Amino acid sequence: MNEILNEADQKMAKSVEATREEFAAIRAGRANPSVFARITADYYGTQTPLQQLASFTSQDARTILIAPFDMGAMAGIEKAIRDSDLGVNPTNDGQVLRCAFPELTEERRKEYIKVAKGKAEDGRVSVRNIRRTAKQNLEKLEKDGEVGKDDVTGAEKRLDGLTKKHTDAIDEMLKTKESELLEV
Repeated sequence: MNEILNEADQKMAKSVEATREEFAAIRAGRANPSVFARITADYYGTQTPLQQLASFTSQDARTILIAPFDMGAMAGIEKAIRDSDLGVNPTNDGQVLRCAFPELTEERRKEYIKVAKGKAEDGRVSVRNIRRTAKQNLEKLEKDGEVGKDDVTGAEKRLDGLTKKHTDAIDEMLKTKESELLEV
């Protein structure tokens, strides 16, 4: 039973971490290189994450410089950023790409909050699915006669506690992201 609970705890922690990464990709008021984490570019016929093709530096609060490691990848990187949902148009000076992020409008901020809420709900659903699988495994142990009903009941209470801990962590991250997005 402890094995089932530990495995569920680890998987739930991974779901929370995945949600944290999703939130990092949502742009707040400040330009942050992590917004490029989910974008891939065509590099010699292979879709490759931008982090593997270039270095990113924040020039100021709204500008990010992208320096490709291979100048042959510059056009692919530029196209991938332009086609993404970031709403930026990179400028190419031959050496680096400059991405100037526009000021977020109130409407865009609300849109990003909706996206954040959707990602938070995806994270909570993932945690609940892990809980359901663990609960089924515990019930199977009881059905097979390996453990008693009282043991399973206690384990389910611990499982519910783990579930609450991880969903609360996701809710806290959502609150933080919302306040970050609403900050002008």
